[in-house]
Amino acid sequence: MAMLAAGAGLATPGLARAQAGRGTGAWPERPVSLIVGFPPGGQTDLAARVLQNALQAAFGQPVPIDNRAGAGGNIAVEQVLRARSDGYTLCVGNVGTFVLNPHTMPGMTFDPLELVPIGLMLQSPLLLMVHSGIPVRTFPEWVAWMQSQQPGGIDVGTTSAGGIGHATAEKLRARLGGNPVFNMIHYRGSGPALQDFIGGRYQTMFEAPSLVHGFVQEGRLRPIFVTSPNRNPAFPDVPTAEEAGLPGFHVAAWVGLFGPRGLPLEIVRRANAALNEACRNPTARQRLAERGDEIGGGTVEEFAARVRREHAEWGALAREAGIRAE
Repeated sequence: MAMLAAGAGLATPGLARAQAGRGTGAWPERPVSLIVGFPPGGQTDLAARVLQNALQAAFGQPVPIDNRAGAGGNIAVEQVLRARSDGYTLCVGNVGTFVLNPHTMPGMTFDPLELVPIGLMLQSPLLLMVHSGIPVRTFPEWVAWMQSQQPGGIDVGTTSAGGIGHATAEKLRARLGGNPVFNMIHYRGSGPALQDFIGGRYQTMFEAPSLVHGFVQEGRLRPIFVTSPNRNPAFPDVPTAEEAGLPGFHVAAWVGLFGPRGLPLEIVRRANAALNEACRNPTARQRLAERGDEIGGGTVEEFAARVRREHAEWGALAREAGIRAE
């Protein structure tokens, strides 16, 4: 365990503060609560609920879900930061919570990276979407349409100010020269954002495949490209951003499992093993794959390094683009 602390501690402060030799016994011996930082209906809550039964089987204990939505996931983070480091209260958060919030919320009084990374629950690319009433089907057509709307600009919806959809839109704007006007319309969650998108309140949005799959099938929304290196199995006819003419434009949204600071390393290891077992569950894998998400898994060290790397990368973009959460 000392080697884990020395090596993985370079990845995130939270993992560096995990502790060994705490007498963890036969953890878990009672229910393990998942504190989800977002309301039902979004990708973060979806990850928790799809994996809930498989985690219960892996833990051998109930895994109740407690949605503590607000402040881009920060309310849940604060609750878990205050929790005992016994492994019975864990946090389900996303790339926005742990990678973007520290850069887009200057008034934060804590660092989400103080939590201990346990593992990846799911990841997915984003789709550049348009409302079906917009007469475009390819990225060049979208660019031509977008340019025709200048100087007033186009309305772009996001599920949260400072979130991954907002940051990805700013990344695209930078790739287009930084001049296009994107009128950002920010919501508090995917539910209200998608409701207004379908209703034509705005024209463009970046969103996870799993959350728009049904609306695409119904013909109410139209995908232009996907931000993964390869085509998404749930949307095989949608080109990648690279195929559409944006080399290297790769973005992945992810949801991960985290524990309180000081969580014993033995529990970190056990929780990671249970998560990996849950991610191998065929039912959970199918439920996510058929809607365009990729189930998680992997080592503690891999996930911790990813969090730290993306924290730096998205932080640079947030500073350059002046991204702020509201």
